[in-house]
Amino acid sequence: MDLEALRQGSFGRLSQAVAAWKGVADKLEKLEAEARDDLKAKADRANWDGVNATVSRGFITKTAGEFTDARTQATTIHDILKDTHDELVSYKKQLEQALERGRSQNLTVSPIAGGGFTVTMLVHPDRAAEGHDVPDHSPQDAELLRDDVQRILNRATESDTTAATVLRAIVNQAEVGFSGASYGDRDSAIEAVRAAEEAARLLKDKGDELSPEEFRRLSGLLASNKNDPLFQEKFATQVGPKGILEFWADLSSPDSPNELTQKLTKTELNQLGEFQKNLGVVLGGATQSDSPAMRQWENDMVRLSGERYKVRTGDVHGYQIMSNLMRTGDFDDRFLNRYGNQLVATEEKMRVPGNYWQGMGQAVPRMNFIGDSEFGRDPMSGFMTALANSPDAATEFFNTRDPHDNARWVLKDRPSFDDSPVNDGPNETLNATGKAMFAAVSGATGPDAPKTDFQPHTPAHTEAMKRSMEFLAATGNDFPAELREPMAFAMGNHGDTVHKAMSDPLGSHGLDADQVLEVSKQISRNKDTYVELTHQMHYAIEADIRTERAHPEDSLDRAGRTIGFLEEARYQATNDKRDGDLTDASWKRTWAYHLLGGAITPWHPAMDAAQRSVDAVASAWLADETARINNEAEADHTKTFENRNEELRALADVWYAHNKEWAEDPAHEGYSKNHGVYGSIGASANDGNKKAEGVAADQ
Repeated sequence: MDLEALRQGSFGRLSQAVAAWKGVADKLEKLEAEARDDLKAKADRANWDGVNATVSRGFITKTAGEFTDARTQATTIHDILKDTHDELVSYKKQLEQALERGRSQNLTVSPIAGGGFTVTMLVHPDRAAEGHDVPDHSPQDAELLRDDVQRILNRATESDTTAATVLRAIVNQAEVGFSGASYGDRDSAIEAVRAAEEAARLLKDKGDELSPEEFRRLSGLLASNKNDPLFQEKFATQVGPKGILEFWADLSSPDSPNELTQKLTKTELNQLGEFQKNLGVVLGGATQSDSPAMRQWENDMVRLSGERYKVRTGDVHGYQIMSNLMRTGDFDDRFLNRYGNQLVATEEKMRVPGNYWQGMGQAVPRMNFIGDSEFGRDPMSGFMTALANSPDAATEFFNTRDPHDNARWVLKDRPSFDDSPVNDGPNETLNATGKAMFAAVSGATGPDAPKTDFQPHTPAHTEAMKRSMEFLAATGNDFPAELREPMAFAMGNHGDTVHKAMSDPLGSHGLDADQVLEVSKQISRNKDTYVELTHQMHYAIEADIRTERAHPEDSLDRAGRTIGFLEEARYQATNDKRDGDLTDASWKRTWAYHLLGGAITPWHPAMDAAQRSVDAVASAWLADETARINNEAEADHTKTFENRNEELRALADVWYAHNKEWAEDPAHEGYSKNHGVYGSIGASANDGNKKAEGVAADQ
């Protein structure tokens, strides 16, 4: 900004723009509240069906979110414009004061061609009017005035240009729609941009030739700005996808004693995991930007992940590098699915991907520094972790059949391999796959997610559940042990559907009875996951009892049938000798039941009110199990159900407490307290047992 622009500047139009954006922000705040509290609230409460359940609900939810982003962007623009306006007005005043001080010393400031200025004497003493003394000044006074004016112009220029920079950056965050980036002033926004530029310059220009001091600086910049949207987008686009992949390949495989990892202290090497986490958060946040530059970045990353990158011992695949940077952060759903579809296609062509991921005889460096459980050679592990953190993307991935059936591949067909330093525990990739599967069927990041994170099931969630059940049931006795617990939680999350499938004599409730039995049986091969499945179904039974009002007797019948079904599944799991003893060592431990309660079952609508009664049922059930099953998890089939009385009595008591008035109505015979209700649920349990036996005979 030159001298005349600031001195003659009229900021009235800028002031009008500030006021106008304030009005826009205020109006959008009201519209946001209406969209959230009226439009979206009604959509959440509505009983959607068919296409409306996916298209209309999704459209309304997205529209409500757009109002929020619009209000955020308008507020940010207003705050930056106001900040800039106030600063420019202040700088103009400072300039006027400096010029006035100069005049008091007989100095004036005049513009010159090219945008500069000069400080000269205002009135030469020889030309002063007779009788008038001209104020005296020294050469230092002229220099001070020159420096003051230049300092003011520099600051005004900085204010003006940085405002333009950050406003363009914020608007560019969304190619269509609005950005959710929020900044209260121009300084914080431009600081984020400059920090990103510095971090990108360090990583791109130096790579693994960074000095320890430079690495610490880079690590600090990522840690301090990892959640800033402008930092995320600017850093990712300036480094570029190839720069990211090459940097991590070099960092993972030092090629000479001069490499960075040879220079870091032991403590700093141990902190590489935190660096990896922060880098993942930055990249994930960057993919949420809709800027044209980031769209191109994502396209290039999907393509470049299929290429190989040189390391000391040979080369590694881009998938192996990028998947390890996906373990943290919230990556864009579209990017995840494009990446995942290509990864599945690549693995299916490999047929035995573990051979390739382990280097075909060549040593493959460690690429994961988060924890010590796995080297990071299996790209599916990091990718599944990313899906577990992004439930919508997980649902889409598990329902994708074209060009490849993703769920079939990761749940049934994919050969797993050990990627841990010592093969002494669960397979980490299968663990991650179980978490991703649960996210796909539930819409939440885990069974312990906050209650507010659980959304009503969409048809897509239901479809993902059916497909997961189908492919896992098809594994038979090869059912991965790592998937038992997540599948138990998944069945609990869909407890109403699973409960009806277990208890319906005709099997007409959407889940295949054969598959439900097989999965229940495989879960029951481990005592702990059997406990969890039973506990989950107690919640489903409780919810059914509380909500069934048209025909209360049906909920009692369903309760008994489901208990019988579970009993038969457990019996088959622990006593089927056709394929040898397939139970694991957990059945040889002493019975212990940890009531985790509502912390892991927030998806049931009646959980807060139902917790005590569910815990009472669980305690009664545990008493039955302790009495019935010996250390070898064996029992005479004819006595399998003789000692389940405590559990059935407890459930009958819960049912009677909710339906006392109906049960005592003379028109409803056979449901008397302490007798009829017990007989009814016992008979239903026997029917459930017979149903499961019949299903097993058909398998």
